[in-house]
Formats: sequence, structure tokens, C-alpha cells
Amino acid sequence: MKRETAWRVFAGEYNDSSFEIKGEGEMTPSYVVTPLGAKVNRLFFIGVLTDVENISEGGDLVRAHVSDPTGVFTLYSGSYQKEVTDVLANIDAPAFVAVVGKVRTYTPEEGTMYVSIRPERIMEVDANIRDNWILETCKNTKDRIYAIVEAMKMNESNEHALKKLGFSKELCEGVIYALNNYKDIDLNKYVRLIQESLQYLRPDKESLPEITKDEKLDVEELMQEPEEEQSTDETDEPTDVKNKQIEKEENEEDSAETENTVLEIIKNLEGNEGAAWDTITEKCEKKGLDKDTVEEALTSLMDKGLIYEPVLGTIKTT
Repeated sequence: MKRETAWRVFAGEYNDSSFEIKGEGEMTPSYVVTPLGAKVNRLFFIGVLTDVENISEGGDLVRAHVSDPTGVFTLYSGSYQKEVTDVLANIDAPAFVAVVGKVRTYTPEEGTMYVSIRPERIMEVDANIRDNWILETCKNTKDRIYAIVEAMKMNESNEHALKKLGFSKELCEGVIYALNNYKDIDLNKYVRLIQESLQYLRPDKESLPEITKDEKLDVEELMQEPEEEQSTDETDEPTDVKNKQIEKEENEEDSAETENTVLEIIKNLEGNEGAAWDTITEKCEKKGLDKDTVEEALTSLMDKGLIYEPVLGTIKTT
């Protein structure tokens, strides 16, 4: 049987998934379809292993979390993956890890689905390998956004028409499933995932093919046909919507700038033992940041796997 491709997908996209194609029979694979049309049976991702927890008395079932710049992958590994489980148990978190694993779903009630990963292989890697994965995953995410946009433009989207535009057979199939099963796909959200991910690369990682840190993917512009003219609706609603979007983008830019400031302060303070929470807050206040803003930034940085709390009240960078 053909081995399934390991997709490169950010946690922020994977965790938004709510549609599954269930295989019939033991040898038929099941798939999770993401909102951007990744038809995933296996995943390859790299991030920061933040914790590993025994969730059974005998220690033969563990739960772990791996953070990338957009969210957190949840892993479950048990006795059937003893080698992988042993590797997980012996890695000192936090650490950069590369994971190949099978998708898993849990549906507690109709209309609700949670996704996780059953790891097949896991190994420690360095920051350079993690950065390269982010770049490649940004490119793949952008390709899926373009495929969704092209399908939305069609009067009747179909796999054959998408393949003629150069998209892979697997992506074309997934895009059709996504459009049929997800309502109001927020493409701008995934554009922001790309932009946020590029911001967390090291300075020497300037660009990847067809994407730069300064590029703005304008989904509304992509959706417009060249011959179409802008609407001349004179109501106030479009202006209000546009102003709210501008305000939202400005707030997000402010948050990113605040997080960068807090992260830089931690790096300057931490040394070998880490930086005290109170000292970080004090230094940030001198930069004009209030306590609540600092705490929000620290929480966000932890969620992204960029910092951790080895001892209560002490912060270190990963």
C-alpha cells in the first residue's frame, strides 16, 4: 500500500480542523481535512517540546506538547509505540524536536472534533533545522491559500480544473472537501499565520521562494477578477468594516512589537539561571509597558514555545 505523504502544516491550521474522512476497513486510511484543504493522514512538523506527562499508572501512555509559532500540537504515545514513547520520556524539555506522526481525532459529541498526533518518529534537532521547516511550511501554506482562492473563483470548482492550474492531485482533492465542509473560511487568518511565523525566525533567515517578511498577501485583491470594478455602494458599512480591519491589524502589530520587546528584555536578564518574573515586569515598565500588557505578552510567548518557566516565578528563553 502507498505510504501517505507527511504534510507540513502549522498547528494553527491543523487545530482548526473539524472534518474527517473515515477509512472503511483496517487497510483504508483516514484523513483529517484542514480548512485550507490539506488532506492529512501523516504530518511532519518541528517545534519546541514543552512538556511530557505520564497519563497512565504504568507510564506506558504519555501526552506531550510541541509548540510552533502558531499554536501547539498534542501528542499521545503508548505501548504500541514503545520506542517513540521511550525517546519522549528521555528528552529534557524544552527542546527542538522533529516529529512524523499519524493524525488522530476525538469526537465527544456530534459537531465537535479534537485533533491530536500519534508520533511514529521523533528526534531532537537544532534551531537552524526548525527555521528551515518554518520557511517550507510558510510556502506550503501560501500554496494552499492560492488553491482555495482559485477554487472560490470558479463557478463550479472541481479537481480537474484546479490540476490544470498546476496544483497537486492531493491538494485539489482536499480543497474541494474543504470548500464543501467549511463555511466562511477566514483566509486572512492564515495569511497572518505566515506573517507571524516569519517574524520569529532568526535574523539571517531573510526570505523563502515567493515570500518575504515584508510581503502582504491581500486575499481580497486575489479574489477580484481583473475586469471587475470596485463597488460604489454609498452606505457607511464597508467603511466601518474596513476601519475595524485596520484597527485589528494595528493591534496585532502592536502585540508583536510588545512581545519582541519583552523577549529581548528576558534575553538580556536571564543568564544561566533565568530571569525573575518581577524583574522582567520592572524592566518592561521602564519601557512604558503596563503590568497587564507584560503578562499577556509573557503568556503568548509561552504558548509559542519561545520561553518557559523552569521554576515558578523564573523565566528562560528556549
